[in-house]
Amino acid sequence: MRAFACALAASALALGGAAEAAPKRAASLKLCTDEILLALAEPERIASVTYLAQEPLETPMWQQARRHVRNDGSLLSVTRHRPELVFDMGGGGRDAERIARRLGIRLITLPYPQRLNDIKAMIRTMAAELERKAAGEQLVARIAALERTAPRRQADTIWLGGGGRSVAAEGLTADWMRLAGFRQRPLSGDRISLEQLLVSPPAILLRSDYRANQYSGEQRWLSHPMAKANRRAKTIATDGRRWTCMGPPMIDEIERLRKVAR
Repeated sequence: MRAFACALAASALALGGAAEAAPKRAASLKLCTDEILLALAEPERIASVTYLAQEPLETPMWQQARRHVRNDGSLLSVTRHRPELVFDMGGGGRDAERIARRLGIRLITLPYPQRLNDIKAMIRTMAAELERKAAGEQLVARIAALERTAPRRQADTIWLGGGGRSVAAEGLTADWMRLAGFRQRPLSGDRISLEQLLVSPPAILLRSDYRANQYSGEQRWLSHPMAKANRRAKTIATDGRRWTCMGPPMIDEIERLRKVAR
C-alpha cells in the first residue's frame, strides 16, 4: 500500500509539473494584438479575439480569427473563457489591472507602435509571453530581411486614403513604405487636395482600398478620376486593412508591392 501511495503521489507531482509547463491560453482585446496573437499562437491556445478581427473589412486575417471565440474588447468579456494571458494595447486603466489581478489573469499592455522597431519589440514581447520565441524570431527575421534588401532608390510617393488623407513623412507608415522603395512626400497636415494632385503629382500614388465599396464622402473622394489615376503618376492599389495596425500582415504586402512597383 505504501508503494502504491508513493507511486500515486509521484504521478500527481508529474502531472502538476506538466500542467505548469503547458503553454498558457491567451486572449486579445485590440485588433492590433489580435493580429500578432493569430500570427504567433497555436490555435488551441487562443482563448478569444475581438469582434473586429472577425470582420472581413478590417483585417485579412478574419477567416483565421473566426475559428475562435469573439469578445467585445473589454476584460470582463474574456474572463469566462479563462485565459491566463490577456494582451491589450494602450491600456484599460487601473480598474482593468485590478480586475485582472483579482482574477489571476496576467494582463500585458503594449504601447502603440511608433516605428518599425516597435513592431519587432511587440512581436518579441508577445512571443516570449506565449512561450513561442522561435515563431516570434521567424517573423522578426522576415522584417529584418526586408530591411536589408530595401531598394536604394526611393520613389517620390503619396500614400492616399479617403478624403485626401495621407501619412507623415516620418513614422511607422513611412518606415514600411521605405521597405517597398517608396518615400512618402511631406504634406501639410498629412493631407492632399485633388488640385495638388493635378499640379504636382508624385511618381507613385499608393492608393489605399480600405472599405473601398463603402458609400461615404471619403470614398466618393477616392472615386474621383484624379484620385483613381493620374497620367503623370503610377497608381498602385494597396490593401488598406493591413495599414491599420501595420503588424505581421504588412510583411506579405511589402513583398507584393515590391513586385508591382517594378
